[in-house]
Amino acid sequence: MPEAEKIQSEAVAVPESQEPGVIISPDTRRGERIPPGQSRTRKWPVLDAAGAPPMDMSQWKLQLDGLIERPISLSWEEFSQLPRVRVFSDFHCVTRWSRLGNLWEGVSTKTLVELAGAVAPAAEYVLIHGYDYGWTTNLPLEAFLAEDALIATHHDGEPLSAEHGGPARLIVPSLYAWKSAKWIRAIEFLEHNYAGFWERNGYHMNGDPWREERFGY
Repeated sequence: MPEAEKIQSEAVAVPESQEPGVIISPDTRRGERIPPGQSRTRKWPVLDAAGAPPMDMSQWKLQLDGLIERPISLSWEEFSQLPRVRVFSDFHCVTRWSRLGNLWEGVSTKTLVELAGAVAPAAEYVLIHGYDYGWTTNLPLEAFLAEDALIATHHDGEPLSAEHGGPARLIVPSLYAWKSAKWIRAIEFLEHNYAGFWERNGYHMNGDPWREERFGY
C-alpha cells in the first residue's frame, strides 16, 4: 500500500470497532490515549538507525536462545505456518509522535516461547537482535510476553514494507516504539539486563511512554 494511503482519518479507531478475536491492547482503553509529551500523527513516519538491511528470504531465520529449554531456529516458511493473532494497539515513538489505532497481524510472542519450552526461572530480560547491522534492544521478559506483544508481518491489513521492518518486526505496545525492533533476527533470554544500541547511546533501559522514560535509567 502506498504510504499516502496510510494516512489516517481524523476519527480515532476505538477497541469497540474491532472484529471479534482481535486482541485489544490495554492502553487503547485509556480515557486519554496519548502519553505525556506526545502528540498524535495521522501519518506513519519512518525512523531507524541505519535504514532497511538487504534481505534474502531463502536465508531468513528467527532464532530463540539463551535461558530457554529448547533453542530453536525457524525458517520463513516455518514461521509463516505458526498460528496467527491480530492486535489492536497504539504506537508511541520516543521522538514524541503517537499513531493511534494500529491493527497488527503476526505470531504471538507467547506462541514462540511455547515452541522453545520452558523459560528458565532466572530469565528476566530479553535482548532482541536485528538484521540491521548488529542492532539490538533490550526489554523486560514481562513486557515481551504480554498478551498484546507479537512478531508482526502485517500492519492495517497489508504486509509490512521494508522501511517499517518487513518482513517481520517485534511489536510491544506498552513500551516506546524503539523497543519494537524492526527486521528481527533473534531473541535471547537473559538473567541480566544488557543495554542495546540506543540504550548504550543514552536511551532508557525500560522505555515506558506513560512515565516518559526516554533517556537515562
